[in-house]
Amino acid sequence: MTGLLEGRSILVTGVLTESSIAYAVARRAQQEGAEVLLSSYGRAARITRHVAERLPNKAPVIELDLTSEADLIALPERVTEHCRQLDGVLHAVAFAPQSALGGEFLNTPWRDVATTMHVSAYSLKALTMACLPVLAKPASVVGLDFDASITWPGYDWMGVAKAALESVTRYLSRDLGPRGVRVNLVAEGPLRTKAATSIPGFTGFESAWRSRAPLGWDVTDADPAARACVALLSDWFPSTSGEIIHVDGGFHATGV
Repeated sequence: MTGLLEGRSILVTGVLTESSIAYAVARRAQQEGAEVLLSSYGRAARITRHVAERLPNKAPVIELDLTSEADLIALPERVTEHCRQLDGVLHAVAFAPQSALGGEFLNTPWRDVATTMHVSAYSLKALTMACLPVLAKPASVVGLDFDASITWPGYDWMGVAKAALESVTRYLSRDLGPRGVRVNLVAEGPLRTKAATSIPGFTGFESAWRSRAPLGWDVTDADPAARACVALLSDWFPSTSGEIIHVDGGFHATGV
């Protein structure tokens, strides 16, 4: 049986641990037949290379800091050292300084807000444009979201960045659609990843989902989100772009 991503090459950013959503996407993509390329940078690259060995097939890791203009310019050349072109890209990068989280929304200095917005929202545009010279036609770009239509306790400027990410997705969808590039987001429920557990009050998210998600929700299982990402990276959604797919057990559709 042919996999959804058979013969396709996919770039996956943001793999740091086996509990990460990015790792789950990389694993599921390989299981569906994709050739997977990972990116990392600096000291984190050593960790990424170690984790890459635990995938079903060891994946190569290229250097890529999404805030580095030099790395973005070099990206197409680094990609073509391993594959001819990219059929899909997963954006799984987000960061906020501690001052931008935990209930200090009104006191966060601009430099920390700027860092949050650059890494967590603008980087989607930067990554997509850097990949454009090696993107197949058609191609799919998928980002990871956390529903920004309402406020969340302690999420603060990361919530604002996610709202910006959603808007960036819509504008990229508009401007890159004529080039055959689809851009979508997967808004997953809370998962016990390293990044998520650094958010003050994360346990409150867990309890809310436990009590209100109609389908239930397992904070340790990233595979449902990974499956949605892989489906969007495949050709099963050829006319879907600018969309936010919720993979949260139905939580977003419930009231108080």
